[in-house]
Amino acid sequence: MPYQSVIYDVTDNVCTVTINRPEKMNTWNATLASDLSAALREANADDAVRAIVLTGAGRAFCAGADLERGPDVFAGRDASSDSQADMPAVYPHELDKPVIAAINGAAVGVGMTYPMLCDIRLAADTAKMGFVFTRRGMMPELAAHLIVQRVVGFSNAADLLMSGRIFTAEEAGRMGLVSRVLPKEELLEAATALARDYANTAPASVALTKRLLWKGLDASVTTMMRAEQAPFAWLGNQADAKEGILSFLEKRPPVWQGSPRDIPDTFR
Repeated sequence: MPYQSVIYDVTDNVCTVTINRPEKMNTWNATLASDLSAALREANADDAVRAIVLTGAGRAFCAGADLERGPDVFAGRDASSDSQADMPAVYPHELDKPVIAAINGAAVGVGMTYPMLCDIRLAADTAKMGFVFTRRGMMPELAAHLIVQRVVGFSNAADLLMSGRIFTAEEAGRMGLVSRVLPKEELLEAATALARDYANTAPASVALTKRLLWKGLDASVTTMMRAEQAPFAWLGNQADAKEGILSFLEKRPPVWQGSPRDIPDTFR
């Protein structure tokens, strides 16, 4: 489908979704939210796509909300609504496939909380980041209060979220907010290589592992062990479990047959 604010490309089992408002530093608006949601939905439905890379065009990843609308950017939302009007209906953590954020430049506000919903984050060494909401009279969203402290620890999360300060990619790397910091010219290549490697994994296995990882953010060890039992037993009876062993023993690349769509709804 045509997109106004993102570039959608599939090559070698990797879908690259590029936020494409470089003249506006890729700032967030309703059109971008809608396009991102649709692009993620399209990639998730395509069995040829094994992983997704999310990045930005130009100097920024996403420089936060588009504030050119004036002081009422955040006004008019109803606390009882199920979701915010200009947020996407589909989020990276909900997909059945790995989503890798390649943070190529400025990532502030929603430009920082959104990639926190990705499974893996890489950053250019020149990138500047910040959860700047408190400096705009707002507060972080997209479950940042939960995810950030799980990723970097409570004290670091308290500092980043409450101060709203800008920090460097180097500091983000030290805290573990991003997995790797690379020269900007190497970033997309590294993210794509990481994504391409998922072609070696069984799609349904990855989908179930991802679901359980995200469920595990607020689960106990006992709860997680119970949650793993039924999916583990189901995978063991699928053709890909046999193929994984045979391809290893025969020293050849695996030929996977399964799809995330095969997973029973009871595991969701």
